[in-house]
Amino acid sequence: MRIIRSLVAVGALAATATAVAVAPAMADPVNKDFKPVTPQPYDVVGVGAGTTEYLFDQFSYNYNETVASKKADSPSNPYFYSWDATPANNPLDETQQIVLKTGCAKVTRPDGGNAGIKALDSVGTTSYKGKSYPCANFARAAQPRTSSDPSLGPGGVAFVALAGDAVTYATTSNSYAPNNLNLKQLQEIFSCSVPAANGDPAGSWGALLGSKAKAGSAKQIIDPIVPQAGAGTLTFWMETALGFSTDSQPTCSSQYKNSQTDPTAVPQENEGVDKAFLLSNGKPNPNVLFPFSIGFWVAQQYHSRVCGKAAKKGQNTFGCDENGILLLNGISGTPPTITNKTTGVVSLNPDFDTTFQRTLYDVVPYNTVKSPIPAQLAKFFGPTGVFCTKTYAPVIEDYGFLPISTCGKVS
Repeated sequence: MRIIRSLVAVGALAATATAVAVAPAMADPVNKDFKPVTPQPYDVVGVGAGTTEYLFDQFSYNYNETVASKKADSPSNPYFYSWDATPANNPLDETQQIVLKTGCAKVTRPDGGNAGIKALDSVGTTSYKGKSYPCANFARAAQPRTSSDPSLGPGGVAFVALAGDAVTYATTSNSYAPNNLNLKQLQEIFSCSVPAANGDPAGSWGALLGSKAKAGSAKQIIDPIVPQAGAGTLTFWMETALGFSTDSQPTCSSQYKNSQTDPTAVPQENEGVDKAFLLSNGKPNPNVLFPFSIGFWVAQQYHSRVCGKAAKKGQNTFGCDENGILLLNGISGTPPTITNKTTGVVSLNPDFDTTFQRTLYDVVPYNTVKSPIPAQLAKFFGPTGVFCTKTYAPVIEDYGFLPISTCGKVS
C-alpha cells in the first residue's frame, strides 16, 4: 500500500469539522442541528466497521451541510448517512434493533466490517413512490477481501479503497511485553503456540523472550485478547497480518475462558476501557496484548474529547477517547507513530511495518454497467468521488488515518 504523506492545507470542509466541534457529540444519522434522523429510502446509508465509524459520521455531516443541503433531500439529491457499529450510549450492546431507513424492517445493528458486508445482502429493501431502494447501500470495512466474502463480479461486491491505516499490539503501561515484538513472536502468541523453553512453561514470557524477559515475568502466561467476532480489525490481524486461516479467539487467553460464561468479556475493537484488560483485583493486566488500529488510537488520544464531556474547539465532533489503559507498541523496532518536529502533531507512521499496514475500504454491491461502483455511489467513493478529493484529506487525517494515492481503486 502506497501511503501519501499528506501536507494538504486545512480546507473548507476541515474548517467545518472544527467549527462544529463544540456542538454536542452524537453518533448515527443526525441533521445539521445534531438531532437524530431516520434516512429516507433514497438516501445513501452505510453500516459496518467500528474503525471508520466516526470518520463517516464526519463525512456525513460535512457532505450534507456543504453539498447536499444546497438542495432538498430527494431521489435526485440523496443525503449521506452512516450507522455506527454499536450504540453510542452503550457500546457493549450488540443486540440493538435499528431501522436503517424509513420503511425498512428492524434489524440487529451490524457490528463490524464483516457484519456490514453481510448486511448488504440481508437487511432487505424499502420503497419510495413505487421504486425499490436497498436499506444498506454500502459497508465500511477495515480488512481486505477474504475468501469468505462475495466475489468481484455480478451478484458480488466491490472493495473500494479509501484511506491508509496500520494495526499493532496494544498493552497496559505495566506490561511485561517488550515494545518491539516481531511477526514470528506475535504469530506464536496469538496461535497459543509459544513452546516451553529456558526452563519456563509454554506460553510464558520466559519461554518467548529468554533472558530478555522482564523481572518477575518469566513464568507469567501471555494473554492474547482479540476484538469481537465480525470486527474487520480482528480479521485483518489474525488472517492478513499474522497469516492464520481463522480469526477465532486464542484458546489460551483469559478472554476465551471468560467468554464461555460471559459474552460481554469480549471487548469491542479499538478500545481500552473493557474489563478484559484487567486482573481480577481490578488492576491492569501486564500479560495482555490486544490488536489496535494505530490511526484510531491517534484520533482518540490527540483529537477526541473526554468521554462524557462536550468537545472543545479543535477537537473532533464525533467519538471520544476510549483508549483507556492501553498504549501502542512498535513492531520489530519501528514505532507506530511519528511526531512532526515543526508542528508537534502526532500521526500514524507511514513507514510502519508493511505486513501490518492496511487499507480501509468502502464495500459496495458490484455494478455491471460501465464501472464496478454503482453510479449513485461513485460520486462519493470513486477515484474522483468527493471523499477521495484533497478537500477531504484533512478530515481523514483528523480521524487518525492517511490519505492514499489509490483512493477509489476497486479490488
